[in-house]
Amino acid sequence: MNLDPLAILTAFGLIFLAELPDKTMFASLAMGTRMRPLYVWFGTSTAFIVHVALAVGAGSLLGLLPDLAVKLVSASLFAFGAFMLLRGGDGDEDDEAGRTVTGFWPVYGTAFMAVFISEWGDLTQITTANLAATNGWLPTAIGSAAALMSVSALALLVGRFIAKRVPLKTVQRVGGACMAGLAVWTLIEAFV
Repeated sequence: MNLDPLAILTAFGLIFLAELPDKTMFASLAMGTRMRPLYVWFGTSTAFIVHVALAVGAGSLLGLLPDLAVKLVSASLFAFGAFMLLRGGDGDEDDEAGRTVTGFWPVYGTAFMAVFISEWGDLTQITTANLAATNGWLPTAIGSAAALMSVSALALLVGRFIAKRVPLKTVQRVGGACMAGLAVWTLIEAFV
């Protein structure tokens, strides 16, 4: 087993760039404005690590998953997130109370499931599987996981910055609209 630094950097660079415009980055940003960002990051990071392990370990099997079913479940989760953000808050402008939806496990579980389901068959998962086949599983796993976790952290930092400077109601409405847009985007992907 060879721990090639160039293979790690290659995986990191490719996966980081591929994940930046991805819907899970925007979902992380939206969740980070309404939930505790650190809890969201733990959830998204765990889901990314699971996906990297699956991609590295069984890359050739990923194409066999039913794409339509995965996309429909993903769209449903995004729609649910939009509903929760748009209905959230009853005039309470207390930033910390409004931002924190629930405790660690519910936030962690929500973030984990949102990313875990929506990443099936994603470009980054397929790219990770391909890189593992050519560059080795360990450097690919390290570089890919670090890239995905970095993009999630970046999205959460941006979300926290926005939440501190923009009224909570505005953040909720924009976040809800983004989540609704992601639900529609995922549905279009499912049927096109």
